[in-house]
Amino acid sequence: MTDRARDADRRALVLLRTRLRHPGLERALALYSRTGEYGRVWIALALAGALVDRRRRGRWLWAAFCVPLTLVLNFGIKQAVRRSRPRLEGIEAAGVLPASLSFPSAHAATSFAAAAVLGALCHPLRAPLHLAAALMAFSRPYLGVHYPSDVIAGSAVGAVLGRLLARLR
Repeated sequence: MTDRARDADRRALVLLRTRLRHPGLERALALYSRTGEYGRVWIALALAGALVDRRRRGRWLWAAFCVPLTLVLNFGIKQAVRRSRPRLEGIEAAGVLPASLSFPSAHAATSFAAAAVLGALCHPLRAPLHLAAALMAFSRPYLGVHYPSDVIAGSAVGAVLGRLLARLR
């Protein structure tokens, strides 16, 4: 990443954590973001689909499996890149800053992968699932636990992986 891109990334994070900060929105996004830990919300949706749609149960279970698979692949990228979480002097993250590495965002990756795989199973939910994934990704820099570029990269990883995985089943 160039110095100019790194500076823009940092400025966008500062803007989110200062001028665009609203306590009510911060609380709501913190709650929503917690549902995305380890892709829990997406796995739960896929398992609910498996319970309701017996005819396509295997496909729904495959969708559930795609979330931890995305986490594993995302973890490999994190280990290769080794980017630390953002720390802004005088500007705190909302809640506890995770000790894990930052790039790319696993919340964004699992959310966009799940949106692609689940959306392929239930076409009417495609747009709402992608909106939910975008909101999950946005929550991370808004809460100060990721740089914007972390969620952009995680979103791209998840979208590409999700499209590929949706075709495999």
